[in-house]
Amino acid sequence: MKLLENKTAIITGAASLRGLGKATAKLFAEHGARVAILDLDADAAVAAANDLPGSGHMGLACNVTDKQACIDAVEVVLGNFPQLDILVNNAGITQPLKLADIQPENYDAVLDVNLRGTLYMTQALLPHMRERQSGAIVNISSVSAQRGGGIFGGPHYSAAKAGILGLTKATARECAPQGIRANAVCPGFIATDITGGMLTDDMMAGILEGIPMGRAGEASDVAGCCLFLASDLAAYVTGSEVDVNGGSLIH
Repeated sequence: MKLLENKTAIITGAASLRGLGKATAKLFAEHGARVAILDLDADAAVAAANDLPGSGHMGLACNVTDKQACIDAVEVVLGNFPQLDILVNNAGITQPLKLADIQPENYDAVLDVNLRGTLYMTQALLPHMRERQSGAIVNISSVSAQRGGGIFGGPHYSAAKAGILGLTKATARECAPQGIRANAVCPGFIATDITGGMLTDDMMAGILEGIPMGRAGEASDVAGCCLFLASDLAAYVTGSEVDVNGGSLIH
């Protein structure tokens, strides 16, 4: 059963080979969706789109911190896709800084990409979704937002990802009457290219001790949750935050 047959999706920050966005794009494509991958690097976005199963996918450059760039990207995608059903706000950055070390430029960079970018992409797509009285928005937050810090992200990252939770709930409340759902996914420790290069064996062992399931998450674990929230299986789910953390935070 293909859960996204005849559906179309935009996924931001999805060009990284082993990232959450690319895994989500792949799973969406396997379930019948046409996918537009947006990333800062146009060539990488096109290559990632060409690597997806099925046909009709596209990749293009978009800086999510630029509101007009988000609006323009949506217009380009709608010029190629019959409609847009799903938005996954995945683009994000992190910085491993302590509270006293966060400089204004650090704060601006992390808040802009993670939180402002989620707002701008949502705003860019809202008129189309409201016109169609339909849509599913999936925002990527983090366990860092819930527990006040993770493994790599500084306090400003926790703040940005917590802001995404508030924005998601407010979006869900405002847009539900127009048939638009908005939910957040909160990944725990996920093995990606970013995390893989920064851990010693001892650090990894310490992390796994705090995960009841005894393993690091995979990008596909997060993708599966995004698929559920984007599909009609979650037709009555909005304003939720779904944990994908192997039990590392149970609340």
